[in-house]
Parts: sequence; C-alpha cells; structure tokens
Amino acid sequence: MSYIINKGINRPIEFKGLKAQYIGYLGGGLVALLVFFAVLYLIGTAIYLCIIIIAALGSALFYKVFDLSHQYGEHGLMKRNARRYLPTYLKFTSRRLFYEKC
Repeated sequence: MSYIINKGINRPIEFKGLKAQYIGYLGGGLVALLVFFAVLYLIGTAIYLCIIIIAALGSALFYKVFDLSHQYGEHGLMKRNARRYLPTYLKFTSRRLFYEKC
C-alpha cells in the first residue's frame, strides 16, 4: 500500500506569486473596486468612464499588492508595521528594577 505525502505542510499559501495575507488584501481590494464601480454607475457616471477608472485603480491595486508581496515576503509587512510600536529608547532613573529578587 502506498500513501501520497502532502509536501506542502508548514509552507505558506501561495497563488501565482502572491504569498500569505497578500491574497486577502488583493481579494478585499477587488471587492472594494466592485462596490466603487456600482456606486459610480448608480450616481450616473458614464459607463466608459467607470470602466476606465476601475481599470486604472485595479491595475494600481495589482501592481502595489504584488510589489508588497515581493518586497516584504510572508511576514515582512507585519514586522514593518509592528516596528512603529517599539520605543526608540528606554529610560531608567534607578537601578532598583535590576536589584529586586524574584
């Protein structure tokens, strides 16, 4: 008896070069573009102008998401955003913290 072994265990999800959370970012962006198209159409914008605007924004979305995916990788964007919350320096006015017994 032979079993097929899944070689993709513990590897990030990847789809056509997009890694991990960037797939979700692209999906969310496309849904937002769909809603924006509907809003433009409902307020009476010419259909060709709607298509041109959505095509330009969609191209920019694809370019930016693929660029972020290649630049930061699977976890890099989260690490970059977390770096904002790190203090630039720590200031201690006494050494009592280091001398206390546990």
